[in-house]
Amino acid sequence: MHVHIDLRSGIGLSREIYAQLRDAILEGRLRPGDQLPASRELARDLGVSRTTVTVAYHRLAGEGFVTARVGAGTFVSERAVRLPANGDDRREGGVLVPRPLWDRIPVAAPFERRARFDFRTGLPDASLFPHTTWRRLIRRQLRAEEASGESVYGGPAGHEGLRAAIARHVALARGLKASPEDVIITNGTQQALDVIARVLLAPGDAVAIEDPGYPPPRHLFHSQGMRVACVPVDEEGLVAGAVPPDTRLVYVTPSHQYPLGVAMSLPRRLSLLSRAEQDDIAIIEDDYDSEFRLAGPPIEPLATLDQSGRVVYVGSFSKTLLPTLRLGFIVTPPSLREALRKAKFVADWHTSTLPQATLARFIDDGGFARHIRKVSRVYRVRHEKIVEVLRRDFDEHLEVVPAAAGLHVAAFARALPAERIRAVARRASESGVAVHRLSSFTVEAPSPPGLVLGYGAIPTEDVEEGLALLLAAFEREVEG
Repeated sequence: MHVHIDLRSGIGLSREIYAQLRDAILEGRLRPGDQLPASRELARDLGVSRTTVTVAYHRLAGEGFVTARVGAGTFVSERAVRLPANGDDRREGGVLVPRPLWDRIPVAAPFERRARFDFRTGLPDASLFPHTTWRRLIRRQLRAEEASGESVYGGPAGHEGLRAAIARHVALARGLKASPEDVIITNGTQQALDVIARVLLAPGDAVAIEDPGYPPPRHLFHSQGMRVACVPVDEEGLVAGAVPPDTRLVYVTPSHQYPLGVAMSLPRRLSLLSRAEQDDIAIIEDDYDSEFRLAGPPIEPLATLDQSGRVVYVGSFSKTLLPTLRLGFIVTPPSLREALRKAKFVADWHTSTLPQATLARFIDDGGFARHIRKVSRVYRVRHEKIVEVLRRDFDEHLEVVPAAAGLHVAAFARALPAERIRAVARRASESGVAVHRLSSFTVEAPSPPGLVLGYGAIPTEDVEEGLALLLAAFEREVEG
């Protein structure tokens, strides 16, 4: 029998012969009992060595697709199963259908196309990252691993040195007393929320989130079968009195609310903690952007006020270092240590050990503290420049929301409704200016329309020109 095989794919001769013969069997072009060409004959036809063909035949035989009969040849196995007639659907679609929930959850891809004037939130300035120091520390760690000759799976809680370094860091920078045993390393904040929810919640439980707020946690809790309640945010932060009575967990960003940028007042913090104690509620405190203080003393985390172990504190290095590192952490009450480690284990066993060890050295050597001081000076200048221009040139269009920390500024629209702010953002985008609309973070709350302007990704010298183009977009929209 002549069998057509195309060897131009470049994936390896034996592998290609194997793959194409296997597909021919699965798709029914070669049927049980059909004889394959002799290895010498196929090798001559294809212009390859006989060994190349023999290796492919041996793999097919080992997987049960063919059988070799001494003195007779190689035949398609009688046990080889052909795919159903619609087998091509395996590649182009398939018959498996996801739950309807996944039709409502968007895939975030907001940063694939960079803008000339990028005021989007969530982006640190990658040019400020200490690449040279990081490369040196990575090489140092790789040499240490090579010398030890060990390469094994790590513990689910994470690198011991990094957990100790983070415990020292949060104690010094945030006043949060924790031991290394309380720290669990995750792949960013989103995974931290995932493993906490696995430990504390069951499908059908109620979770309260901020509205407006950060969308991914809402999608995560929905995907796990939770009932998500959207709680309004005002100038003092999350309205604790609006948390539904049957709530099992509250997710909150008290130090720098996303996206409004307000800090939760002390009375509101105490009210939330009191409510949690009264109704047996767990609290996830996302200490979002707290490292970037712009004015005033640091704001005390909820976890430092917690007397009963209800607050699970999460943090991330995505803004302080780079999002691509995917490094975050949990500081857990002792009662949840073991369960959270198990949840991390079943999620992905452990976070990549090389960046963990590198970051541990970076923190211990003082590099992280120096980096925070450096970038904070840069971001403070950008913040001041944006606020200055907004108050000077946009006074009839926008009202700046005061913020004392973070990497973005929120501003409420004074006159234009949400649909016209959408048009302003579209006009600005056409001029190379990327901004986020405040309404894109709102689910139920009748939040005022407005814009959110990040300053992590835009060079300081480009701020004025970018805002001038944004102002032109406002004026064109107002003029109609």
